[in-house]
Amino acid sequence: MDKKKTEEIARLGLLTSLALIASYVELLIPVPIGIPGVKLGLANLVIVWALYGLRPAEAFAVNGMRILLSGFMFGNLSMILYSLAGALLSFLCMYLAKRSGAFSVIGVSLAGGVAHNVGQLLVAMLVLESLNLIYYGPVLLLSGLMTGLLIGIVTREVYRRVPGFQIQKND
Repeated sequence: MDKKKTEEIARLGLLTSLALIASYVELLIPVPIGIPGVKLGLANLVIVWALYGLRPAEAFAVNGMRILLSGFMFGNLSMILYSLAGALLSFLCMYLAKRSGAFSVIGVSLAGGVAHNVGQLLVAMLVLESLNLIYYGPVLLLSGLMTGLLIGIVTREVYRRVPGFQIQKND
């Protein structure tokens, strides 16, 4: 194996590990708003960073590994199903927003936060066979906006303050 491939594998492993640590830390932080399912989305900081710092396929791989590993380590199959739905829709929306060039890293993260919650809500509606869950939508959209904004701001500041990191505008 050549040096470049080894470095790539190590980088992906490191980012996956950081995302797993963020997922675990998030489990330890109570969100005191009393609304089930609302989380800070700390692991998405790593995913947004990866989307700007890596090739799309690499960022997608980090996201997928994070979902599967955190689900098996800290959750269950149901959690994996909901997380995959949210992560896939979120990643797709963030990728398209980034690729368009019309959004800042904060805008891309906002799109991801909202899309993640929409993906999870759609799966919940299918699994529970209830359209009434749509009434939970506004709460999830608001929480997606708030967490997306937070993650976007933190990601932007990491890129501004850490030497060697650059935001790649488009693919």
